[in-house]
Amino acid sequence: MVQFDVPAVVTADPQANATDLLLDRVRQTPDAPLFSVPNGELWNDVTASEFHAQVIALAKGFVATGIMPGDRVGLMCKTRYEWTLIDFAMWFAGASLVPIYETSAPSQLLWILGDSEAVALIVETPDHFARFDEVRPELPFVQTVWQMNLDDLDKLVEAGKLVEDSEIERRRSLAIGSDLATLIYTSGSTGRPKGCILTHSNFVELCRNARAAIPEVVNPQSSTLLFITLAHIFARYISILCVEGGVKVGHQPDTTRLLPAMQSFKPTFLLAVPRVFEKVYNSAEQKAEAGGKGNIFRKAAAVAIAHSKADMAGHIPLGLRLQFALFDRLVYSKLRAALGGRVSFAVSGSAPLGERLGHFYHSLGLVILEGYGLTETTAPATINRPAKFKIGTVGPALPGVSLRLDGDGEIQVKGINVFAGYWNSPQATAENFDGEWFKTGDIGEFDADGYLTITGRKKEIIVTASGKNVAPAFLEDPIRADPLIGQVVVVGDGKPFVAALVTLDPEMLPMWLANNKLDPKMTLPDATEHPLVRAQVQRAIDRANKTVSRAESIRKFTILPLEFTEATGHLTPKMSIKRHVITHDFAAQIDEMYGNASLPVD
Repeated sequence: MVQFDVPAVVTADPQANATDLLLDRVRQTPDAPLFSVPNGELWNDVTASEFHAQVIALAKGFVATGIMPGDRVGLMCKTRYEWTLIDFAMWFAGASLVPIYETSAPSQLLWILGDSEAVALIVETPDHFARFDEVRPELPFVQTVWQMNLDDLDKLVEAGKLVEDSEIERRRSLAIGSDLATLIYTSGSTGRPKGCILTHSNFVELCRNARAAIPEVVNPQSSTLLFITLAHIFARYISILCVEGGVKVGHQPDTTRLLPAMQSFKPTFLLAVPRVFEKVYNSAEQKAEAGGKGNIFRKAAAVAIAHSKADMAGHIPLGLRLQFALFDRLVYSKLRAALGGRVSFAVSGSAPLGERLGHFYHSLGLVILEGYGLTETTAPATINRPAKFKIGTVGPALPGVSLRLDGDGEIQVKGINVFAGYWNSPQATAENFDGEWFKTGDIGEFDADGYLTITGRKKEIIVTASGKNVAPAFLEDPIRADPLIGQVVVVGDGKPFVAALVTLDPEMLPMWLANNKLDPKMTLPDATEHPLVRAQVQRAIDRANKTVSRAESIRKFTILPLEFTEATGHLTPKMSIKRHVITHDFAAQIDEMYGNASLPVD
């Protein structure tokens, strides 16, 4: 069994809770901006002291309207400043949040609010309220619903004016490190969501140690623009880490307005999933193609990747340096400007980024620090370090975290970040722990320095009829990077060969069609049957097949005339595929690929 332990670098404080992170920040930099709120094309800064005052005022409102210590309150809201304001206010009132994705259906609201026994709910929009209202009769515990669109947060502040500061101090001091800080429900990719009990110590100790691990990224001179959902642990943890580290945070939930927001906000680091970096690259490539400069862009990309590899190897040949300088003026500088001009780092998680994009962005001056973790590990268990990052890995363990691989290569984690168990589910908790070690279900491998590479998901390993083990993600990730492709699901368990279901990317499709002299208004069903589209998908599959053996390669594929979405039930709220649902819903299409299984078993 391979094991790596990274000791904590910050002394643990079992009595501390998440409110201490904000109080420490106010003591250190009271007048420094901690947030920036959009005001048209401008941004209005909110200092640490101002944020703290707003938190106390809102906490008093929660107290005045009956929220008690230990209560759980649901929050359904897009990524915006008020999310973190509510989060800390609830802690100062002695209660905790139960985040709910704003895309959640009424049945999901029913399950999460009912299972958590939430006593109240905060929603952002009339649509959110309508979805809750459908199931309200079945939720007797939910006594109060506040609507942000009706200015209920301002009304709460008004209602709390008579609550004494001493009562807020009493309540915020009640929780110790081992107490519940938040209840976050898993995305449900393999069944009904389970509530993860994350403690105050999970946040306090992990934030303090992570800041010590990556001080180049997290410091009072840094800033970031959050756009992924705060209902997910990834952005939620980063939002709290930024309070601890004094990072200025802005919010832009509308990804169609992301680039203008980045150009005005000018962040120093980003938080994103690999699909975002793929989309930025693919969009730039297709725009260059539309302007007759596709070959120049592709050459520039090839030079950037070669330059990064040479740089990391320790020597860049003169010819490559000259080519890089040319393309830096023509291409790279424009991409940097599009990202705001100040971005030096990005933290990427949720799925592998791939070496190609890692090297491409590195040459742009953007170091993408891949990390790994789950809701059960309070987001990060590992992250690459700015001073020593290895593209293609998710880095070593964070301080205070231990990692090991069992005999099957499954990654197991213990330490300051591991949750306290599943809410109302002792059986699931017991099944997922080996003593203190949480069994992630992911497969990985270490290098000699303890840098982890994720190679697959234990429950998703496909075993073909010939007994060949195939990790679907190893094939899916590079195929999905193609600008034309939306999603890909590899199949073949118990079958004579590996095959794939493919969907097209509806955002990129019109531009791709136009660039290939086809009708950009072509319907999705027509596009799936077009020979040029099929040829492009085949090329993407051929590239992925070159990375595996013949027995592991994709031999047939079907392009589905639709899009996988959360609404169709095929994606989780964090946009991960629900493999079991997809293979069930499209069993007929899968069977058709194997209907005349004339390919040899190998």
